[in-house]
Amino acid sequence: MKSQKPRIDIINEILEECIIAFPVSSFIISLYQRYQKMGSLSKKQLIGLHDKASKIQGLAPGKLATLEAIIKRMPTRYKSEKPEPKPLFEKDEGIGKMIDEILSKYPGHKGAIFLRSKYENNEPLSPAELDDLKRFQSMIRLKEQKNK
Repeated sequence: MKSQKPRIDIINEILEECIIAFPVSSFIISLYQRYQKMGSLSKKQLIGLHDKASKIQGLAPGKLATLEAIIKRMPTRYKSEKPEPKPLFEKDEGIGKMIDEILSKYPGHKGAIFLRSKYENNEPLSPAELDDLKRFQSMIRLKEQKNK
């Protein structure tokens, strides 16, 4: 079996010295409990520990330097910016023009009136409804070509 070398735990030593220096600090006590339970601290927690430890007069400067090195070695996590809100449905101008063209020729066309109400209420049109709309438009164009 491999024998493990005893590791020096700088963070634990600094926490213990901070508890001695600031016995009523709930921040230091909570950091110590978390470190004992989880075995690590976050980068922000280590920065807070460094701020508290730098106020202690008798603390060895090498321990503070080691804590700074541990902090610098940890990754900094950034939150990405939230994307701008987009509308759930964007109106297709081509569909609006098709509906207007049909209703200009036949203002009482019930199917076109129904599709216009859905279009104006920002409801998406189903593929079947779009096919109907294209069929209505092609029928109108065929009638115009026959009348010429």
